[in-house]
Amino acid sequence: MKALLFCCLAGLVSTASAEAQTAENVLLVVNRRSPESRAIGEYYQQKRAVPALNVCQIDTETTEDVARPIYEKQIEGAVAACLRLRGLTERILYIVLTMGVPIRMWPTEGKSQQQSDGAAVDSELTLLYQRMRGVKFALDGPTPNPFYRQTDTPFRHPTFPMYLVTRLDAWTVAEVKSLIDRSLLAKNVGRFALDLKGWDETAAGNQWLRTAALLLPKGRVILDETPAVLENVPDVIGYASWGSNDKARTKRNVHMGWLPGAIATEFVSTDGRTFRRPPDDWTLGTWADRKSWFAGGPQTLASDYIHEGASGASGQVSEPFLAYCPRPDLVLPAYASGRNLAESFYLGIPAVSWMTVVIGDPLMRLVP
Repeated sequence: MKALLFCCLAGLVSTASAEAQTAENVLLVVNRRSPESRAIGEYYQQKRAVPALNVCQIDTETTEDVARPIYEKQIEGAVAACLRLRGLTERILYIVLTMGVPIRMWPTEGKSQQQSDGAAVDSELTLLYQRMRGVKFALDGPTPNPFYRQTDTPFRHPTFPMYLVTRLDAWTVAEVKSLIDRSLLAKNVGRFALDLKGWDETAAGNQWLRTAALLLPKGRVILDETPAVLENVPDVIGYASWGSNDKARTKRNVHMGWLPGAIATEFVSTDGRTFRRPPDDWTLGTWADRKSWFAGGPQTLASDYIHEGASGASGQVSEPFLAYCPRPDLVLPAYASGRNLAESFYLGIPAVSWMTVVIGDPLMRLVP
């Protein structure tokens, strides 16, 4: 039997979704130089009724990569000015970036991967709350996430001195608009598809996937422990796997039947490396064969899940190491219990000022 419908007794999941946040708590960041960013910002503002005061216009590069000085002045500095001048520093809990805002700062040449001073723009921006209060952070390596594993505590300031940053991004403006529409239709129905790496039973990620199966709602989990790739599952609301780090995975897509509100996460080093559309004939390759690469790598892309119909996902802009990838045993149970997308992902991300991007509407949550 390829996949097992997991029906044993589920552990308790947090019901601390607690205080449902609103658009009053969201800062929407739009890049004036990007027509796509402006179009998405206008659409999201209307759909979520984001107050005009909470729309922050910045003027920065439209490339996916920027140097740190550009980030500090044109992105972080501009967002800080919006928050400070409008008196929003405490009210804002979530910052949502739009297509056309850069995704990554490259590291200084010669630094090791473990001590990289590069980072995802989104992850770096989480530290703005403390930086506005004069707190200094080392640029090298990851910074512990104060919200990590806080499954029973509502996210609020100043208890958690950070902003939760997500982005509305995909291949096209139309795809982002569709993602926004799906986020408004999210219901707490459907199944959670968990695909273990069947050829490495002792891998830490496999243990996290098994724990997720125990913590998710009884009777709604498909846990695949076989060497084959789990695919073509209908009515999926949550998905976690090893992506292209599973050597059995040779195809870009797993063709899940994504429900509105579905989220996806995987243990892959570079699945958030770009939001540019790959050629239709591009497929997964190997690090040894540079001809098989797209946008600097051969691995799966988080944007493929969004293109297929997922409403949210995580990705890594560069090597994070397994220990810093989002933990599905934290992310998925939190989402199933009623936490919104931003809180669900960030309570499962061990470090910030690092490599993770979270794609989707921060307010999206599964409604009973």
